[in-house]
Amino acid sequence: MGEKMRSEKKKLLIYAHYYTPDVASTGQILKELAEGMLHAFDITVICVVPSYTGKIAPEYKTKMFYSEKINGVKVIRIRVPEFSKGHKVSRIKNILAYFFGALIATFKVGKMDFVYSISQPPILGGLLGVWGKWMKHAKYIYNIQDFNPEQTMAVGYSNNKAVLKLMLLLDKFSCRYADKVIVVGRDMVETLKGRFGGINVPNHVFINNWIDEKEVYPLPAGHEKVLAFKKKYGLENKFVIMYSGNLGLYYDLENLMDVIKEFKNRDDVVFAFVGEGTIRNNLVQFTEKHALNNVTFIPYQDKAELVYSLNAGDAHWCLNAKGIKGVSVPSKLYGIMATGKPILAALEKGSEARLIIEDTKCGYVTEPGNYDEIRLIIERFLSEKGTSAPAEMSERGRTYLVKNLTKDVSIKKYVESITSCY
Repeated sequence: MGEKMRSEKKKLLIYAHYYTPDVASTGQILKELAEGMLHAFDITVICVVPSYTGKIAPEYKTKMFYSEKINGVKVIRIRVPEFSKGHKVSRIKNILAYFFGALIATFKVGKMDFVYSISQPPILGGLLGVWGKWMKHAKYIYNIQDFNPEQTMAVGYSNNKAVLKLMLLLDKFSCRYADKVIVVGRDMVETLKGRFGGINVPNHVFINNWIDEKEVYPLPAGHEKVLAFKKKYGLENKFVIMYSGNLGLYYDLENLMDVIKEFKNRDDVVFAFVGEGTIRNNLVQFTEKHALNNVTFIPYQDKAELVYSLNAGDAHWCLNAKGIKGVSVPSKLYGIMATGKPILAALEKGSEARLIIEDTKCGYVTEPGNYDEIRLIIERFLSEKGTSAPAEMSERGRTYLVKNLTKDVSIKKYVESITSCY
């Protein structure tokens, strides 16, 4: 009977640029999503070999494809060339290797009822989904985590109008061919409608991202592993303002360094940046040039250690550059709320993350680029340490997350949305 039940499960193919053990936020979300949907689907993932840092282990350099099974999910991995995050050409080669490898890997999987892809890599993730739909005669679900070229335009990564126009045409094509588009923010629903002028808007639904609140949770300040983390990175006896995540172009971090510089003589505060990314070297160079002794850089933390590193912060940055509203939602918000930490945010009015913070009053928010206000918020946090204000913010954030932003709630919505396409 059990075998018969298993054989009746619908088959779902997921195109995932990154998948566990890669530490990319989308890779972690897709792992939890895939494993959380195994009761409903027989799932195969097509992704790259572990390579988010740019380096690839020797055991993944000998073949074109690797097959494995991780916690019940079948995984086909594609070998890609190593790359440097600060080198555009090497990144493009890496991404194209995944794209063309995934096209071929599609023939390595059998019949599929559903194909699911995300908007990573930009544009190509959507096109892979359309390819899978055509090749497998399947229903296609397109999950947009970031709208492109809108994100590319917002941060000035490219100003080539012809390329940007082509990117938009291709991604609208992917949206049109999707049986359902899933976006991760209320503001992103408006962007999708805007793309099509409110006419013949693709079938769509909003489902927020999440964090596993059972894995990431508040810990007491005196917890031995939190203390060990603080000691290792020189955070002891300081008010720790932490940024944890990708040090990339979309967060206005380089301009924020000028604000942080104003606190260089404060020995009661430390600004900790946890992670890697394209602008990390720029931030390090700025820190060295201006002798910012209260700024420190910490490597990516394994997922198992994330609960300790996040709890080491007294307040956490949640940021987006101007123009990102309706384009992307900073996934770090969920980890901050899960650990019950106050939030220092620079987010546009009406953006999904800002709506959540304002609804819950779990932090202080201003507009991106309002550096005077950001400085005042830092000063406010420092003046309020030892008062009840931070603890009250913490409690409100964690309570809201447990009620509304959990893994189980969102995964149930995904299962319902996907099966409704059939």
